[in-house]
Amino acid sequence: MEKEESIDLGRLWQIMLEQKKIVGSIIVGCTLFAIIISLILPKQWESTTLVQMRSAGGASALSGAASMAAAMGISIGGNSAASPVNYIELMKSRTVLQPIIDSMEWEDEKDKPEPEKFAKKYLDIQNTKQTNLITVKAKGRTPEEAQMISQSVVDNFLAMQTDMNQQTQSLLVTFLNGRIETAKKEADEAAQKLAVYSREHRIYSPDDQAKAAIEQLSAYDKAISDMQVQQKSAQAQYDVATQKLGEQKSGAKGYNINDNRTVQDIRSQIVTQEVELAGLRQKYTNNHPDVVAAQNKLNQLSQALTDEVSAIVNSNAASINTAQMSIVTNQAVAQAQAQAAKDSEAALKAKKDEKQKEIDNLPDEVMNYVQLDSDAKIKMQVYTTLVQQCEQDKIQEAMESMDIQVIDAADLPKEENVAFPKIKLNMLLGMFFGMLVSGLYCLKCYKM
Repeated sequence: MEKEESIDLGRLWQIMLEQKKIVGSIIVGCTLFAIIISLILPKQWESTTLVQMRSAGGASALSGAASMAAAMGISIGGNSAASPVNYIELMKSRTVLQPIIDSMEWEDEKDKPEPEKFAKKYLDIQNTKQTNLITVKAKGRTPEEAQMISQSVVDNFLAMQTDMNQQTQSLLVTFLNGRIETAKKEADEAAQKLAVYSREHRIYSPDDQAKAAIEQLSAYDKAISDMQVQQKSAQAQYDVATQKLGEQKSGAKGYNINDNRTVQDIRSQIVTQEVELAGLRQKYTNNHPDVVAAQNKLNQLSQALTDEVSAIVNSNAASINTAQMSIVTNQAVAQAQAQAAKDSEAALKAKKDEKQKEIDNLPDEVMNYVQLDSDAKIKMQVYTTLVQQCEQDKIQEAMESMDIQVIDAADLPKEENVAFPKIKLNMLLGMFFGMLVSGLYCLKCYKM
């Protein structure tokens, strides 16, 4: 066996003392070299902007489809795009960075980087884990340039989001206007039928028994009108997403959302809960604990439907870009929610028919009056809700969308606070490297 080579540390230390001039020269030389390099390298300063994510317009300014759906316990379109990862990637997009690159001075046009390379060299955008805070750090060749880049990234991102949201609102208003015209026509026809029937049969005010029957059916009428509005709203959202996708092949139809077994199970639970909620509202007010509990459960099921559909799309659409995936997800969620509302409407109508059989002892004229009155109320409720929703969307369209809120504006770095190169750090690194080289030199002398 080979004998292990041992090092006499005392002898090594003696060699280092003997060669102290050379050792000192190496350490000083490496340190000076690091300082010189630090002075030669172009300086960079760093500016930081801290922003906080939030829903567009805040909770009090939800767009029409979202606010009305939220009131009914659903979330049309979800909020799949509002995640820190998506926002960070959008901040590095060409739309955000190209105006900044164009506004900066370059010695040669060939030196002008592409947005991707610009983001790697000048930007460090991070999300603090488990929070909705995003830090935008930008480097610049001057303190002013660093501040400009950091601030412009946030400003350009907000401008892009505002434009996208306003386009979506405009499309949604357009589609809703078409559905309002149809709803208005149906409401007028139902009211006209009721008026004609009242004149022909001289029934202008139902008796107490008929009034009781109408009151029993009113909860189902309200629930049915809600389901019809949800269908029209979800269809409008679906049409908006379809138009924005255009001729692209990544539409939600390719994922067979409504054929998915898990989605079907959740839809079935939503239908059951809608029927149960309508039954409770016949007996209690909306503030009753049983009604509140049933509504909360319905909200949870609706959110579960949104989450499940989003997960299906995300797992099958990894190859498409973030913005497109958001549109496809919204389209798929709207499709699933429209089907859930349609199934719920059918179930509620079946329960209403059962209830009507309990009051078959009323005269035919009165029963017909009750039916016509119910139909007129449903169609008028649908029309009124759609008009309110459309007006909210028009207001939202005119408002500036604020998807993120600036917490700390971009700071102007002080002239002495250079982000790169760090002279003190480089000096320590140079000294450490010099000590390493001198140590190797002494070790070589020891072996010789």
